[in-house]
Amino acid sequence: MKFFVYLLVSKKNSKIFSYVGMTKDLKKRITLHNSSKGAKYTRGKKWYLAYKKSYNSKSKALKEEYSLKKDKKKREKIKLNFI
Repeated sequence: MKFFVYLLVSKKNSKIFSYVGMTKDLKKRITLHNSSKGAKYTRGKKWYLAYKKSYNSKSKALKEEYSLKKDKKKREKIKLNFI
C-alpha cells in the first residue's frame, strides 16, 4: 500500500499559506481540503498540490511528514517554486 506525503499551497489576500499532510488517497484528501471537510486549518481556502512523495511504509511517510512540517526553509522553497 502506498502512502503519500504532500504539501498544499494557497493564496489569500496576497498571503501564501502551506499545509503538510499524509494520506493513502491523495486525490480524495485534496478534494476534502477544498470542500472544507479536511483539517480545520485548511477550511475556506482553495488549495493546490505543490509537492508529493510516495512511500511503501507508513512509518517512513510519517517521518517525512514530521520532517517537512519542521523544516521551514524547505517548505518556503517549495512554496516559492510553486507560485
